[in-house]
Amino acid sequence: MNFGHFLKVRDYYLYPAPKGGVLLSHSMKENTGFNEELVNNLEEAGSRAQYDEHVKRIIGNRSVLARILKETVREFEEYDCDTIMKWIEPEIQLSSVAVRPGLGNRRITGTDTEDKVPGEGVLYYDVRFRVYIPEKNDKARLKLLINIEAQKKFYQKYHIVTRGIFYGARMISAQLGTEFENSDYNKIKKVYSIWICLNAPKKVGNTMTEYSMRKRNIIGKSRDGRKTYDKLSVIIICLNDNQSTKEGSLHDFLNVLLSEKIKPQEKINLLIKRFGMKMEKEFRNEVAQMCNLSEAIEEKAIKRGIRKGFGQGNMAKTREVVRNMIQYGMKDEDICCLVGCSREMVQRIRNQ
Repeated sequence: MNFGHFLKVRDYYLYPAPKGGVLLSHSMKENTGFNEELVNNLEEAGSRAQYDEHVKRIIGNRSVLARILKETVREFEEYDCDTIMKWIEPEIQLSSVAVRPGLGNRRITGTDTEDKVPGEGVLYYDVRFRVYIPEKNDKARLKLLINIEAQKKFYQKYHIVTRGIFYGARMISAQLGTEFENSDYNKIKKVYSIWICLNAPKKVGNTMTEYSMRKRNIIGKSRDGRKTYDKLSVIIICLNDNQSTKEGSLHDFLNVLLSEKIKPQEKINLLIKRFGMKMEKEFRNEVAQMCNLSEAIEEKAIKRGIRKGFGQGNMAKTREVVRNMIQYGMKDEDICCLVGCSREMVQRIRNQ
């Protein structure tokens, strides 16, 4: 093993990519079955990365954001989607854009998809933007900071709501030096961290839950208004397209929009007819490409038998490669994607 600038796995070399992940180079001295498997897994990892980017761009579409905000954010309940769209900031960018809040006197915008706070590390968001709501007297505007995350797996080593609270807390702490200075805490803006969980289990089904800050009077009654403490909400939307939902509901909309089973043209027709969406050419292309990538990933997985694992005869090889990748400092999810093994297996080897 060479742990300098690359990782050698048999005849293959894994190089750290500039923006994360790995790049592959190989010499074709010997074309073994394992090497073919590794190449295929790397190709699939690239396809999945592209798929994830399409999902982010689709969720980041203004008309999609407006529908999500209408059904999840209390402040938007009385407004229609067209009105909400006008209040979403002009620029909505995804996690590929980096800024450094807390390091200057800068206003937060939709391009702030990275939080880098001294001593707290770096945190990337899928979609992050701001939105304004006119107050009732029309003389002021209520500003909200919104983060939306797409989660492919419901079961993780952590509770999704706990991660959501962390994201929301970071969005609040990052406002120091951007939304307010020194101890002017009254200028803190409310944040929403909204999590869309795909493939939720049946027992969870198509549900939506909000976790927020509430006041509880223990002795006597305080006179603090809700706006003084209602600064963070985490909303979890669980999707299961195998279970029925009310037609036209947010769950119905998201199940159709993000489905890996519905063909591209059928999906576009449903979005137009059932939900009345105006399908611009760019958005149509995003939907079609996402569907096509999903089909390609599924076909590759079936053909290579990834779902069945490497097979008992190759387990020794698998463990060896996983162990080497751990030594190289690769993340569990990257190892799982490259090798096609379970997260539990990686963690067992890591703990040995």
